[in-house]
Amino acid sequence: MADLMRLYRELVSLEIELWNGVEGRLRTEYDLPLTSFEVLHLLLRRPGPRIQDIAEEFSITVGGTSKVVDRLEAAGWCERRANPNDRRSSIVELTAEGRKLTEGAAKVFEEELELRIGSVIPEQSVREVTSVLSTLRAAGRALDAERKAAGQKPVPAMRAPKQSGRPTAS
Repeated sequence: MADLMRLYRELVSLEIELWNGVEGRLRTEYDLPLTSFEVLHLLLRRPGPRIQDIAEEFSITVGGTSKVVDRLEAAGWCERRANPNDRRSSIVELTAEGRKLTEGAAKVFEEELELRIGSVIPEQSVREVTSVLSTLRAAGRALDAERKAAGQKPVPAMRAPKQSGRPTAS
């Protein structure tokens, strides 16, 4: 039987070490926490999402997402504006300053990923690992949905990400 506990520990340890390494570089070069970069990078890739869309993308609460966006907006990196399709919500967009910051930080982010992953395993392995992890995530989401539909006790809700660290789950 597969050593699932060892796999779990390796995945979690890798995620923590990868997060800390990338965040350390972003903080050193841009004074930017990785949580903030992740949201800004989403705004660069997918302009005009709602808070709900951002929350779903990162599997965090709407309240936590709103707090992150509040901080980014206060820094002048993004702004909310009325959603033309739904007056009850707003959309979030990068400011010119936010776009410039995010584009520079994205280069550092990609360089660090290349150093920590791309230079270590071949491209084919990257594709294979990505596929396996996507399959595991989809299976986990399906299991959670099945349990919820069956009225089983829900899995604890995601907590809002902390400004100074990784998004966390309960």
